[in-house]
Amino acid sequence: MLYSLLTFLCWGTADLFYKKGNERKQKHSDLLTGIIVGLVMGIHAIIYAMIKHVSLSPLEIVYYLPVSLCYISSMVIGYKGLRYIELSLASPVQNTSGVITSLLLVIFFRERLPYLAYLAFVLIFFSIFYICMLERKEDLDERKLTIDVNTKKQIKILAIILPIVYCLLDGLGTFLDAIYLDKLELISEDNALVAYELTFLLFAIGAMVYLLIQKEPFNLFKEKEKFGASLFETAGQFFYVFAMANDSTISASIVGSYCILSMILSRVFLKEKLSLKKYVAIFAAIIGIIILLILEV
Repeated sequence: MLYSLLTFLCWGTADLFYKKGNERKQKHSDLLTGIIVGLVMGIHAIIYAMIKHVSLSPLEIVYYLPVSLCYISSMVIGYKGLRYIELSLASPVQNTSGVITSLLLVIFFRERLPYLAYLAFVLIFFSIFYICMLERKEDLDERKLTIDVNTKKQIKILAIILPIVYCLLDGLGTFLDAIYLDKLELISEDNALVAYELTFLLFAIGAMVYLLIQKEPFNLFKEKEKFGASLFETAGQFFYVFAMANDSTISASIVGSYCILSMILSRVFLKEKLSLKKYVAIFAAIIGIIILLILEV
């Protein structure tokens, strides 16, 4: 329970920093975000491996590569989506992957959960889905007076496609993680964490080389919000691995609902307005999360 809750808190806070650092006019904002996250995760992996004496072979990195690629590609697609769609809309769509993963684990591994768990899944999924619908309407209304027809069409298409692609890739990654860490125990938590973070580091290095070849100017030290997001993203990844190893079926839905915390934090720190309908949906999702936390004890 503790690891699931800590992951939820870290990733919800990371979302707040992503929102603050979202710059649509920045051409390679998605790659810059991925580079910073990869660098921070890579540094953490090296330090963690040294302190914990983690013995990781290159073959284990390759062995865990399907999971790593699902997560990294989904995150970069998510970052790219922020240029076309507000995180407040993208995040709820993406966060439905947690419940979907939980249900896939129930189906494929024929698990029997308490009826309250299914009630919690329903509350979380439909609450997040409803928030997404509300956010989409508000987002489109705000853009109608400020963008041209061609841009509207692009936003409309990408606003649907990018979060869904993220959801599918992230859901597949979480499903594979559940198999690797919990159901079949194919790799240890420490090795999985280090393998993933080192893979992200390799992506960051490759992305920097690409920008240099393209002669695209960038200054990582000016990206304070992105660094803030990467720190909480990395901390969340650390707790997430242990949460999935403990009880992947329930943990997937809890950690996948972090957009709820993001919306609350945005209301407090960014002074974003929330309608009564959103408050009701957030309350329903929180009830579902609390039920799962109680069941996980």
